[in-house]
Amino acid sequence: MEDYEQIIATDNKGEVRAYGYVRVSTTDQNEDRQLIALSYKDIDVENIYIDKISGKDFERPAYKKMKSQMKKGDILYILSIDRLGRNYEEIQEQWRQLTKEIGIDICVIDMPLLDTRNGKDLMGTFIADLVLQILSFVAQNERENIRKRQAEGIAAAKERGIHMGRPASEVPCDFEYFVYLWKHKRMKLEVILDECGISESTFFRRIREEL
Repeated sequence: MEDYEQIIATDNKGEVRAYGYVRVSTTDQNEDRQLIALSYKDIDVENIYIDKISGKDFERPAYKKMKSQMKKGDILYILSIDRLGRNYEEIQEQWRQLTKEIGIDICVIDMPLLDTRNGKDLMGTFIADLVLQILSFVAQNERENIRKRQAEGIAAAKERGIHMGRPASEVPCDFEYFVYLWKHKRMKLEVILDECGISESTFFRRIREEL
């Protein structure tokens, strides 16, 4: 019976199909870091799906198309759990659908404990589920904390008289506050780019324009 299930889970070449999923928050961000990580895996180019959309829900065209193609025994590679999403409940539900309903394996590249091919016994499954719950909670909690700190920082900046007016439409109205955080090393550049939905080149171009 197990041999038969393995046969139907493979393609015509008798090999388990590998998929890669990449997500960036906006069309202006670069997906190269995720693609480089996937390039070290044995994934056909046509099986790499990219969404340039927010991680707040799973209404993503590329993700949904990839999901419809997957069969039992396939494997999905993602660089980090927050590329799958940042909503705690949705991450948990999608993980369950992929691993339990469809029957694929998932490998989170930057977190070796989240590789469902390892530890198929009860203890291994328990550890993987526990790590997943922790990381998905952290992903959502980090997002909420960033928003909270952002709102508090804007209010504090306004009290100090820092101008928070709207610059050009390609950057958010609180762009100057993010520049302030970056200059004082209070927020990493990659986090700022993700929050503002802009590229690194746009970030530094707008800084030059303000000089």
